[in-house]
Amino acid sequence: MTTALKTILIADDSVEDVFILERAIQKAGINVSIIKAGDGQEAVDYLSGKGAFENRSAHPLPHLLLLDLKMPKMDGFDVLCWLQRQPTLKRLPVTVLTSSNQDEDVDKAYDLGANSYVVKPVSIDGYAGVVEELRDYWLKLNRPPSVVL
Repeated sequence: MTTALKTILIADDSVEDVFILERAIQKAGINVSIIKAGDGQEAVDYLSGKGAFENRSAHPLPHLLLLDLKMPKMDGFDVLCWLQRQPTLKRLPVTVLTSSNQDEDVDKAYDLGANSYVVKPVSIDGYAGVVEELRDYWLKLNRPPSVVL
């Protein structure tokens, strides 16, 4: 088992939600490196190592993607479609973290390869509970696929 710092990519256009999520991660004592993408296109650019993200030493691939659905440029569904076409990234664990609780969004996200779907909490304490559950499952319990990153 590796002792390297785990990396989480948060793709969300809401600065407030990302701030609350980061604070909840800190409050829960989760020691991870956080990368932020403000829209779906920036997430794809980061994951593909394009432009400013070309140096993988400075911009490592994440161990987990927290993906909002409703974003500008490319929405979360577009990002999921793109991921499924990438041989080395299609197994990247993806948790959709969004405000939508609509059945059609849940079903579509799973159809496009999401590994889990979490509706954003309405309180800071709710965020703390969500990040603790995500940590316990995705960063501790879950055995990730053997992806060449």
